[in-house]
Amino acid sequence: MPRAQLSSGDVTADRRADYAKMLDEGGDPSAAAELMEQALELAPSWAAGWHQLGTYREKAKDAAGAAAAFERVLALDPDDIFGARLKLAVLGATEMPDVPPSRYVERLFDDYADRFEKSLVEKLDYTVPRKLAALISEAPAIPRHFRLAIDLGCGTGLLGPEIRAGVDRLEGFDLSQNMLAKADAKGVYDHLAQADLSLPPASSGVTGDGLAAHRADLITAADVLMYLGNLESVFAIADELALPEAVFAFSVEDGGEGDGVQLRDSLRYAHSETYVRTLCDRHGFDVVELARTTIRKDGGKPISGILFLTQKSS
Repeated sequence: MPRAQLSSGDVTADRRADYAKMLDEGGDPSAAAELMEQALELAPSWAAGWHQLGTYREKAKDAAGAAAAFERVLALDPDDIFGARLKLAVLGATEMPDVPPSRYVERLFDDYADRFEKSLVEKLDYTVPRKLAALISEAPAIPRHFRLAIDLGCGTGLLGPEIRAGVDRLEGFDLSQNMLAKADAKGVYDHLAQADLSLPPASSGVTGDGLAAHRADLITAADVLMYLGNLESVFAIADELALPEAVFAFSVEDGGEGDGVQLRDSLRYAHSETYVRTLCDRHGFDVVELARTTIRKDGGKPISGILFLTQKSS
C-alpha cells in the first residue's frame, strides 16, 4: 500500500484496518475482510482500503466480493495505481488489459526500489542479468564490443555491470524514478532517464530531447517485458533505436504453447515463443539464439522464462 494511502483519515478506521491486517497475517482472511468492511463504513472513499478488502476477500475465496471491492477501487482511483483492473482480469470479471496502468507499475517499483535487489537476488534466485549477458557474449557471429547499449527497463541497474566492459556508452531508461536513483548510484551508466515503454517511440522518452533515433548497436530488456503485456510498443521502440545489425536481447516469462499473452495470478504477463517471434518478424529482428531457463522463484516455485538474442536486419 503506498505510503500516502496508509491512512484513511479516520483514526478508528485506521485502527480497524490494522486489526484486520493482523487477522489476515494470522491466517483468517474472512475475519479480516469483515473488520475491513467496518473500517470502510467509516471511510467509504478510501481507495487503498477497498483494495485491501478485495485482497482479503480474494484470499477467503470470495471472488464476487473481491471483484466488487476492486470495482470500487477503480471508481475511486481512475488512474488505477493499485492495479485493480489487473486483479479484475485475473478474477475473470473483465477482459485482460493489453498493458498494465503506467501509474500502477511506476508506484509498484517506486515502493519496491529499496528492497528490490535484496529480494530478487538473495531470496528469489534472480539470474536474468548474468544469463542474458552470457548469451550476448558467447553467441557466434555477434560483436564482442558495442558502441552504444540501451538498457530498457533498467530498474536498479543489475544488468549494467554485466555488460559495461563490452560497451563504450551505456544508457538506461525506466519508469520508476526511485529505481533510476539506485541505478545511478552504481556509477556504470552514462545516461539515465525516465521512460514509459508502453507508449509509442515518440512519446516514450527514449527519443527526443537530444536523444537520436537509430543510435544503438545493443538494446537490452531484462525482466521488464512481463510488466508490459502487449509488446508492440517496446518492439517499436527497439526498432526506432536500432542501427542496422543491432543486437536486441531480452527476456520474457514463458507463456508455453499458443501464440498469445497470458496474465498470471502474479499480475505479470507471460508471452509465448510464437507471439515473440511474430513481433520479431514484424519489426525486422532475426532470432539468433533462444534459451529456456529458470529466471527466478515465486512463492518458492521456479518461474520459467525465455531469453531471446535477436539481430536487426541490415
